[in-house]
Amino acid sequence: MNSQLSDYEKAKAFDIQSIDQGFLDDPFPTYQILREHDPVHINPDGTYFLTRYDDVVKAFKSPNMSSDKTQDFKPRFGDGPLYVHHTTSLVFNDDPYHSIVRKLMSEAFTPKKMNELDSVIDGIVDKLLDNVEAKGEFDVVQDYGLALPTEIIADMLGIPEEHRNKMHHYSTLILGALDPIVSPEKIDEGHKAVEEFGGLLEDLIAKRRLTPYGAEMGEVLVSLIFGEVDGRKLTPVELVQNCIFLLNAGHETTASLVSNGIGTLLDFPDQLELLRNEPGLIKTATEEFLRFQSPLQIGNRKVIEDTEFGPEGEKILIPGGSFLHTCLGAANRDPEIFNNPEKVDISRRPNPQIAFGIGKHICMGNTLGRMEGQKAIGKFVDRFPNLKLNGEKKFHGRARFRGLSFLPVSV
Repeated sequence: MNSQLSDYEKAKAFDIQSIDQGFLDDPFPTYQILREHDPVHINPDGTYFLTRYDDVVKAFKSPNMSSDKTQDFKPRFGDGPLYVHHTTSLVFNDDPYHSIVRKLMSEAFTPKKMNELDSVIDGIVDKLLDNVEAKGEFDVVQDYGLALPTEIIADMLGIPEEHRNKMHHYSTLILGALDPIVSPEKIDEGHKAVEEFGGLLEDLIAKRRLTPYGAEMGEVLVSLIFGEVDGRKLTPVELVQNCIFLLNAGHETTASLVSNGIGTLLDFPDQLELLRNEPGLIKTATEEFLRFQSPLQIGNRKVIEDTEFGPEGEKILIPGGSFLHTCLGAANRDPEIFNNPEKVDISRRPNPQIAFGIGKHICMGNTLGRMEGQKAIGKFVDRFPNLKLNGEKKFHGRARFRGLSFLPVSV
């Protein structure tokens, strides 16, 4: 963005379809300018970009909003595998379909399943910590942050060891296709990722149907295959696509939560020392990491009926049929809601961050994500009192999701 422009001019000139590397590296100064000068911003393509906390919450909760993308994704994905995936899985659908599938998917997140996964997570975290401690120098992202959710989601879906190294690749390509700017080559790779992972899941599901009592501790595939609500089960297509969704939703965001959280503590050494001295703060610390570096930065909604957004006295009527970009990353740093939002405070209370969304579409795996984050970051800090940054950290450079691609440390 042109540095010669005033902040007001920068806000008005913002275009989500032509963001630069500076924005991808650090979007928060742009969010602040938009929030202050143009909180209900109209992009050149006619879409709207919301940055105020109250507006983003309203967009998530209002009955005047739609999450259905059957029309909007057609020009981008055609009729290919990406279109089937993103219009069948839980997140991009409205009621009644959304509620039905959500109830069926909830079989994977019952208190009993969470209790089973509690010990599974402990075991995986401890094993990973042993591995990285033996190295002495390592990359938090690849060796720890990504490895943790990969193992957990693989256990939940019963994916054999020989296929687990492909899961990050699949997730990155499928979710990367949702970014504002995506090359045709990346779209093609996303289609192939859905096809390949879908084929793998179909084989696993067929085997599990024949051996429903052979599941390991923490596996949820049986619950998804045989779960039933009011006589309704997941169809074969819904089952496969929502298993892919579980990988994407739990893999990307958890890896970013863990890596971003550790990176944030290294950036704010006073908070790292505080957490070492008061490990009981890990719950509020995790909420603060979710707020400060939200793994999901930008969501979407479509306006069904004309709806007003913006601060009192400056409201703007957004007409029905309009497309909204709901910026969680900006909302979670709104000074109207959070005191001193650019400062990290691991004891922050209250902290009404909305990194997992809010309303009917709140992430159904948010309890699991919090468990993973608390255990992974808390045990990491406790294990490594001599933790130091060992090079330059780097974000992966995607607009919709925010996470580190490299965080080199020594312990």
